[in-house]
Amino acid sequence: MRTVDVSGKGEVVRRARAEGRILLRPETVRAIREGRVEKGDPLAAAELAALLACKRTPELLPHCHPLPLTHVEARVEPCEDGVRAEVEVRTVARTGVEMEALTGVSVALLTVWDMVKGMEKDEGGRYPSTRITDIRVVEKVKG
Repeated sequence: MRTVDVSGKGEVVRRARAEGRILLRPETVRAIREGRVEKGDPLAAAELAALLACKRTPELLPHCHPLPLTHVEARVEPCEDGVRAEVEVRTVARTGVEMEALTGVSVALLTVWDMVKGMEKDEGGRYPSTRITDIRVVEKVKG
């Protein structure tokens, strides 16, 4: 097993933006908007978690090269049917940062789920309507 050899590539400015959503019950979205989540503000916590996740991507994904991230921005906001997360990552490196952006979005949405799970469970302890969806790279720029 080995990683891809990027030593022959030149360092250039690279940017990636990813997004995704978590679908939640209307009552949960209302509680988030009104600041009534018992564990605190899931939006702020998710944004911070996204920043940390981007920086730790090579520790989680074995084929990702450690990169000097020059900018990470996370935006997590409620939407009609849940919460939407968007993460933008920039670097000057030999390889792209789309995996960092995707990891940031994924961890942001998992953080929201963790913070509202008590409100999302049914009487059997299951999550019948909660789901993370539509995680994708929406922009990737090289140079």
